[in-house]
Amino acid sequence: MQKGPMSFSSLGLSELILRAVDERGYTQPTPIQVETIPVVLSGKDVLAAAQTGTGKTAGFTLPLLQRLAAGPKVKANHIRSLVLTPTRELAVQVAESVATYGKHLPLKSGVVYGGVKINPQMMRLRSGIDVLVATPGRLMDLFRQNAVKFAQVETLVLDEADRMLDMGFIDDILEIIALLPRKRQNLLFSATFSNDIRKLSERLLNHPVQIEVSPRNSTAESVKQTVYEVDKNRKSALLSHLILNKNWQLVLVFTRTKNGADHLAQELERAGISTVVIHGDKKQNQRSRALKRFKEYKVRVLVATDVAARGLDINELPHVVNFDLPKVCEDYVHRIGRTGRAGSEGEAVSLVSADEINLLAAIETLIRQTLAREVESGFIPKHSVPLTHQAKARPKKPKKPKRQQERGKDHKPEKDKDSSGNKSRKSSKVQDMNKTKKAAAGKSRRRNDSEAVSPKQRTNSKTKHGMAQKSTTRKPRGKK
Repeated sequence: MQKGPMSFSSLGLSELILRAVDERGYTQPTPIQVETIPVVLSGKDVLAAAQTGTGKTAGFTLPLLQRLAAGPKVKANHIRSLVLTPTRELAVQVAESVATYGKHLPLKSGVVYGGVKINPQMMRLRSGIDVLVATPGRLMDLFRQNAVKFAQVETLVLDEADRMLDMGFIDDILEIIALLPRKRQNLLFSATFSNDIRKLSERLLNHPVQIEVSPRNSTAESVKQTVYEVDKNRKSALLSHLILNKNWQLVLVFTRTKNGADHLAQELERAGISTVVIHGDKKQNQRSRALKRFKEYKVRVLVATDVAARGLDINELPHVVNFDLPKVCEDYVHRIGRTGRAGSEGEAVSLVSADEINLLAAIETLIRQTLAREVESGFIPKHSVPLTHQAKARPKKPKKPKRQQERGKDHKPEKDKDSSGNKSRKSSKVQDMNKTKKAAAGKSRRRNDSEAVSPKQRTNSKTKHGMAQKSTTRKPRGKK
């Protein structure tokens, strides 16, 4: 008997949390939520591989809030649950989810990150916070000023842990872990599973339940991925051409450097395309304002660096463009994860020049697929992008069966026998044809031999041959 779709109520969540979920318009949990929520509710550690846009935030937020609601009251300057994120944007996004899903619960939540004044954050922590979402650097700043205490921490969540390691937060993370109570629940979420993540999980987690609802380091099937071959000095012109001619209305563009992001924004503005920029050098209020304008469709293009790749929660974002390929191939997965979220379709376009072939090869090896290539009319590159090893690879021919291989060592397989062991008609025809060919070849050799003798010998031969013919020829019988 086929089971119907699962509901949030079947996952063991309380009525107050289910009411908040229903008010958000969610009716069915995603696969990562189905797997994660019951395990977190049971108090076990979790190691989960989850792409962006799969609903992983609700996957740990909903059961986390339910467990906290049944616990003791938080003390001044203390926190009961800590969620670490790599970027300010992701921290804000997670904090908003916590506030939304916990609005019917008697719990307090907050968020702290760098780039803004620290004093308001210190004031917010004085009364204690049940769920604190933080970036590692700012959290350590607050700890050193005695603004936050960890003695009451029951749960630690590392969200997008792979990105935190890429950004060099490993020392801060290990320092924070050393300050927490030993008895606690640990949840580690990562879009990719590198060796460093494995090492961190072995050090942090205690007999974790491993959850992996999609292949490791894979991209969403709902995202169409395309590579446009183009010379490096013509990338800006090609991007403007694609946006205008294909009528793209909302485009997120990733560059490798801050200067590159600023320069590209100027080029797009000169082409008449409204653009905003976010990167690490922008103040937090500038980044928030730019992101808000983009979400409200007031500008057409948002140019960002990889620092801002995480936490950009934009509903139904149709297009993501890699203006530069990332140096870390795993970042490709995070970048294009901004589109095709929650089952919706999206398109990821990469503008690739010949000098980026090694980066492209690393990406294709990571995601185990060859990206489709196109060349736009009017932008044919002078320096073509070579094929990668992934594209050159051909499927191997199937091996012969062992029995046939063993027989082949001694003699050729008898292909011309039918199931009864007798030679087939087709086989006999083939043999007759072979005999005919051999006979013809013999005549040809004899003819060549005869042409090789002297004229005198040829005359004698003809004479003898003629006499032989006369002697053997019989006259036809006449009618009596």
